[in-house]
Amino acid sequence: MDALHKSIYTLPVEQLQWSITSPSTTIFNWEYDNGRSKLLNLYEKGKNLQWNANTRLNWAQEVDLNDPFGSPEELNALYGSPWWNKMDAKNKGELKYHQAAWQFSQFLHGEQGALICTAKIVQTVPDMDSKFYASTQVIDEARHVEVYSRYLHQKLGMAYPVNPNLKALLDNVISDKRWDFTYLGMQILIEGLALAAFNGIRDYATEPLAQTLNAYVMQDEARHVAFGRLSLRDYYPQLSDKERDEREEFVVEACYLMRDRLLGEEMYQNLGFNVTEIVDYMADSEGWRNFRKMLFSRIVPAIKDIGLWGPRIRKAFEDMGIIDFAFLDPQALSDADEVVAQEFDAQRQADIQEAILVGANN
Repeated sequence: MDALHKSIYTLPVEQLQWSITSPSTTIFNWEYDNGRSKLLNLYEKGKNLQWNANTRLNWAQEVDLNDPFGSPEELNALYGSPWWNKMDAKNKGELKYHQAAWQFSQFLHGEQGALICTAKIVQTVPDMDSKFYASTQVIDEARHVEVYSRYLHQKLGMAYPVNPNLKALLDNVISDKRWDFTYLGMQILIEGLALAAFNGIRDYATEPLAQTLNAYVMQDEARHVAFGRLSLRDYYPQLSDKERDEREEFVVEACYLMRDRLLGEEMYQNLGFNVTEIVDYMADSEGWRNFRKMLFSRIVPAIKDIGLWGPRIRKAFEDMGIIDFAFLDPQALSDADEVVAQEFDAQRQADIQEAILVGANN
């Protein structure tokens, strides 16, 4: 990593790389003719919907560092808190700036994890149709790393290191030798959580670049979650009770980790807040609890769809207050993400045509 990349981190970065030992088995498959139609259709869609971040996004868009996303203040994690009520406009602007940098940094680190995991899927998954689709996802994830890195460097000029709890989850997913754990941890859990977080920016931000960027990333991510669902839905009925229990236990532990530990403690500490007080406030905040529940709106229906729906899973989801998301249709959610991205693209094309006409008239 060069000096420029290193310099934008607002906290010291002791380790710019880390290695994970993964005892995976590489599988070749010489049966090229057979494949599941749904996965092959997804592969076709993955090829047809590739996009170039240089031309599809307007990188000339200016970003207000005092309010990078332009989201309603009511959605801020600290809105209405004693700290928020004491802040002046300058302090609120600094908070929003750091929150945006922390959030996009974790998106960036998670996308690199997805890039590595998907490359691992190409290597380890036994079915050729899965290898086909995963190959399109590799380029998707590289593009996502590109766009979040570019936004952080060119627009925000600040980044945060990977959250220790996200790093621990990535370690677990990547180091497990079983190919389906890579799907389950990345395609269903981490990507599912990310989809819900992207959704908040896409639907509520007013800063055009962040809003559009997330809409296009969501268009890709919806296919990735569908890929995980289709593959695991076929595989999990073959599991023994012991194997199913292992996977349900992993899901439960990962969901509690994501709910309770991905709070941005290091960011609040960097800003001088008492982290214990911040965490206690969030635990009691109805607004934060509702936001935290929404982060699981993509995970719960996907978990049910792949058949990991035993008593342990249901009890945990009931305890977390997210069981009602089980009634959502995961395919309908993916289809809606596709439509929204198309709407953003149609508006982009209309803006280009308008600019051309204005230029011609002048």
